[in-house]
Amino acid sequence: MPGKFSNLLPRVLVALVGVPALLFISYTGGVWFLLFVLAVSLLALHEFFGMARAKGAQPMTGFASAGTALLTLSFFHERIHDFVLPFFLGSGGISFLQKLQLFLTVLLLFLFLTLVIELFRNRGSAMLNAGTTIFGVMYVGVFLASFVGIRELYGAEFPYHLAVRHFPEALPLSDTALREATYAWGGLTVIAIFLSIWACDTAAYFGGLTFGKHKLFPRVSPNKSWEGALFGFAGAVAAMMLFSDAFLPYLLPHQAAVIGVIIGVFGQVGDLVESLLKRDAGIKDSSVLIPGHGGVLDRFDSLIFVAPVLYLYIDFVVLS
Repeated sequence: MPGKFSNLLPRVLVALVGVPALLFISYTGGVWFLLFVLAVSLLALHEFFGMARAKGAQPMTGFASAGTALLTLSFFHERIHDFVLPFFLGSGGISFLQKLQLFLTVLLLFLFLTLVIELFRNRGSAMLNAGTTIFGVMYVGVFLASFVGIRELYGAEFPYHLAVRHFPEALPLSDTALREATYAWGGLTVIAIFLSIWACDTAAYFGGLTFGKHKLFPRVSPNKSWEGALFGFAGAVAAMMLFSDAFLPYLLPHQAAVIGVIIGVFGQVGDLVESLLKRDAGIKDSSVLIPGHGGVLDRFDSLIFVAPVLYLYIDFVVLS
């Protein structure tokens, strides 16, 4: 009993400080949100490479971190474009890369240089080293970078016709007002994603604790049950639909439900995948960085899988 309470106190203290800060950064967006996601990505990547070393790999930590940073910046495209555009105006017709062009350029250069650098390293298995380096950047770096992409879909990138349709009539329909209003929607959307993930985790835990009888994936996570997973799924959908109805007027009810379904399914799959990696590496937590919570990878494993799927759905369907 004392051991349980000694673990509960740091968890509560971290939540009391971390949750309000996380919600504030999510709503504010901009450079602060970019730096937050980048910090989470680099810390999670460091923990992933720690697991890879336990299996005998020698990943290129520094180079992978640089690649992750550049890939994350590629989703900050519009703001980078506004900053560097004056340098391209007088450059004889040279234009700045579009978002997809920038992302693919960085990604392909990273893949190419990973193999070239490994050619000269001569440290253990070249295939294992290059494989874990690329896997780490794709699994952690690219997936989490898409969360920046979600936040930046609002504001300058938000479709004008969709903004006008839902913009309060009392406010002037100026470009600045539209950008500010839709960018605030982006902050609330990110907050809704976090709340739905937390609702999924909480409902899955208590649902499984109370009703859990049938094991979900005993080889990977012996304590999880199908009953808990169903409660988590329902919690994610309910939380997203309730929050959307109150704060996200641009989302249609069925779109909010789909986002909840994505979180309820892919969030739990992400948790199982990270459990698989930890079990393979023979560790319980990815690190002890967060008191009472384990590592950064432990706390954001669901978001890692949710973010890229939501980015594609929101960009290509909701905001199409």
